[in-house]
Amino acid sequence: MRASVRTAAPLGSAAWEALGTSVVLRVCDPEALARARATVEGELAAIDLACSRFRPDSELSRLNARAGRSTQVGPLLMEVLEVAVRAAECSDGDVDPTLGRSLELAGYDRDWRLLAPATGQPEAPAAIAVRVRAGWREIVLDGASRSARVPAGVRLDLGASAKAWAADRAAAAAAGVAGCGVLVSLGGDIATAGSAPEGGWRIRVTDDHRSHPSAPGQTVSIRSGGLATSSTTVRRWSHDGHTMHHIIDPRTGVPVRGTWRTASVAAATCTDANIAATAALVRGAPAAGWLAALGLPARLLDTEGEVTAVGAWPAQDAMEALAA
Repeated sequence: MRASVRTAAPLGSAAWEALGTSVVLRVCDPEALARARATVEGELAAIDLACSRFRPDSELSRLNARAGRSTQVGPLLMEVLEVAVRAAECSDGDVDPTLGRSLELAGYDRDWRLLAPATGQPEAPAAIAVRVRAGWREIVLDGASRSARVPAGVRLDLGASAKAWAADRAAAAAAGVAGCGVLVSLGGDIATAGSAPEGGWRIRVTDDHRSHPSAPGQTVSIRSGGLATSSTTVRRWSHDGHTMHHIIDPRTGVPVRGTWRTASVAAATCTDANIAATAALVRGAPAAGWLAALGLPARLLDTEGEVTAVGAWPAQDAMEALAA
């Protein structure tokens, strides 16, 4: 990773909405854009049908409805369930797929764009009516029979890992049909595949991926792998008089109130970057040392707007000098 430089050749680019978020596709060969987009759209449609918490006809909804019983699942859902369990294991439970009920209790029971707009800064309620015990260690996955069982009373939410995994999968598939380098961004979680353009893929890192390029942030470039940003300032809504967000602390069952408001991490895959970024918000101050020990470049923005660069993440002032 390094501070941004200009890209010489024009890229093919498209943007649309899917999975309840924005999709951005960039390809090094503009003539390959149409077939790359068709491939990405097909991948995302299949993943939505398998993994959506808000579709009553999704495989995940069926699995949640049958909590406590073994249920046959398709290959896509099985793979993302394996990813979700791995995310919990490698983050010591900070990224927990069994927090679906906690999200519902926080008011996140439908597509967040349908929720009441937030009216203030993120805050957790002083108490919650029902405390939900996480049970990711009790998830049983049987690859041979392709079946899964979640603990009775538990509802899975795969948003913490499925979106980034979908970006990785879509980018690889699109690069295969396009025969060139591809970048796929799902809600600001970015995956790349194939050869990068000259100067690398330029990415503007901010609190909100929808922000105008002039918004406070930093422009960096990557040549491979993925980059993910998790934030407590973006997906916010009002519920029972409180401003909520979607990053849940598994220890409390309510939205995180911690050191960092935004964490951006680069890793070998978008999935791994997303796991680390989400865990960083949950961990708070110790996250900087944890990410450094893992060798993951990261940009941590605290609640006062101060930036902490971890590992090989380029310094902010170096970036500004090159971009000027």
